[in-house]
Amino acid sequence: MKKILALLLAAVLVLSLAACTPKKPAETTAAPDTTADQEDTTAPEETTEEPTVETEEQTDAPVEGAMSYAEFAAAELNSEVTIAAYIQGMQKYAEAYGNTTLYMQDEDGGYFVYRIKMTQEQYDTLELGQRLKITGYKQMWPEENGEVEICDATFEIIDGVYHEFAATDVTAFLGTDELADYMNRRVAFSGMTVAAKGDEGAVFFYKWNGSGEKGDDIYFDLTKDGQTYTFVVESDLCDQDSDVYKAVEALKVGDVIDLEGFLYWYEGMQPHITSVTVK
Repeated sequence: MKKILALLLAAVLVLSLAACTPKKPAETTAAPDTTADQEDTTAPEETTEEPTVETEEQTDAPVEGAMSYAEFAAAELNSEVTIAAYIQGMQKYAEAYGNTTLYMQDEDGGYFVYRIKMTQEQYDTLELGQRLKITGYKQMWPEENGEVEICDATFEIIDGVYHEFAATDVTAFLGTDELADYMNRRVAFSGMTVAAKGDEGAVFFYKWNGSGEKGDDIYFDLTKDGQTYTFVVESDLCDQDSDVYKAVEALKVGDVIDLEGFLYWYEGMQPHITSVTVK
């Protein structure tokens, strides 16, 4: 009996010890924290404003070998000249002859580059305001009191700024010698009155003598302070579908108009008109 009791007491003791033994914690697979041992590669937050870059206004850079307008004006007729100027107007490309005519200008004067040779592909790359270096021969046609032009010319495109000049109002110089100083520049005339052209009271002629037809150059007369002046819509510059061509066809004798164009010269001024506004 004592022996059985001893065995029961021993079994109870074993069970008590098992209940009091702490369990081993479960293992985890989380990576150890190593951030303390690594360099922080996060870019610091910018706290300063970006510096302001100041740029100077672009101006005409000198072109090697190019004359100033004063030097061009002083050059002898039939002498070789080189200029650097900006395209202000382009006549249509003459496919039969492989050339075009350009109206050009710089800060000091204008240039009429007559029938400059180029391909259609070269012509198609030209743009208003583009700067070109032109080398050719200074000529006048007709001789004495005629248009000063650059003929037999070659060209080179100059990369850089583009520039289109505003028209200079030369109304005050009508009838004076000073007007010729603006030859070939983009000019404006204000408050001009449409006059009849010819004995039959026509407002304009197709061609200078009225022998042409729609699509040809238009010649029309305007008066100012009792003097009459002839103006032209050059069809190779502004064709029959242009606004200015249609505007001249719609004029009436007595209309008062403002107009712009290039100061072409033929035995006196005969501007090539690009814009007409009826007041």
